[in-house]
Amino acid sequence: MERSLSMELVRVTEAAAIASSKWMGRGLKNEADDAATTAMRTVFDTIPMQGVVVIGEGEMDEAPMLYIGEELGTGHGPAVDVAVDPLEGTNIVAAGGWNALAVLAIADRGNLLNAPDMYMEKIAVGPESVGKIDINAPIIDNLRAVAKAKNKDIEDVVATILDRERHQDIIRQIREAGARIKLINDGDVAGAINTAFDKTGVDILFGSGGAPEGVIAAVGLKCLGGELQGKLLPQNDEEAQRCKDMGLDVNQVLMMDDLVKGDDAIFAATGVTDGELLRGVQLKGSFAESHTLVMRAKSGTVRFVEGRHSLKKKPNLVMND
Repeated sequence: MERSLSMELVRVTEAAAIASSKWMGRGLKNEADDAATTAMRTVFDTIPMQGVVVIGEGEMDEAPMLYIGEELGTGHGPAVDVAVDPLEGTNIVAAGGWNALAVLAIADRGNLLNAPDMYMEKIAVGPESVGKIDINAPIIDNLRAVAKAKNKDIEDVVATILDRERHQDIIRQIREAGARIKLINDGDVAGAINTAFDKTGVDILFGSGGAPEGVIAAVGLKCLGGELQGKLLPQNDEEAQRCKDMGLDVNQVLMMDDLVKGDDAIFAATGVTDGELLRGVQLKGSFAESHTLVMRAKSGTVRFVEGRHSLKKKPNLVMND
């Protein structure tokens, strides 16, 4: 892939974040998602690449989507797989909550797992704890491993997990182990990425969430030197058959090289609402301010990009010739 793609992709997530931010707090999650999707598609079509969507908007939400198999880009340039979540946290934006992102990941063609739209059990950590975790091990063993890797007492380890009824047993085990918990309402891509940044105060992510989001998070952690392990969790016979048709073993632990192959990938995320890592979009008259994280695995470069955008001159974040 060409390194110039990194900054081109920033334009995509910026546009999606700004478009969806206008719906913040209005209680209309699908409208916010539609705005992000439309903006993302518009800017993608200006980027010099031959992209194919392998992970698009989730069917679980019955929301507008950049569909799997859709071609993105100008049709010239590197051939890449594209994983997108135009609005990671539709409910967050609708409620005016914390940590909503416009996010995407790309890798060379054939290198991203085409994850089915179903649940995935996940465990994620930052660089210090790579190789120390095991998704099949007891919760307490993983907490102890992270505590040792980060030179902490287990009481100082902070686990993050989606606040869902299905996670009550995991929450109980974490608390019985003496570790602390940061519950999140939505947005486990942000939850996974946060494990790799000390300033977020998060050490490990547990629990189940969307499988497509698991692949996107794995790309981010690959760029950061972290680790995510996953196991597909089909909820019925139809989902189990879908895995079989796709050649996926539901009993297999999906490691980093299963989720994203090769040595190169790019991850970009722009804050829609404020979070621990990224500030949300600020709308100020005819201008918008954005805050973006963009990373490349091959170089290990991590950039935080602040943008100020004239909505008058570039209403769609694309120059009108």
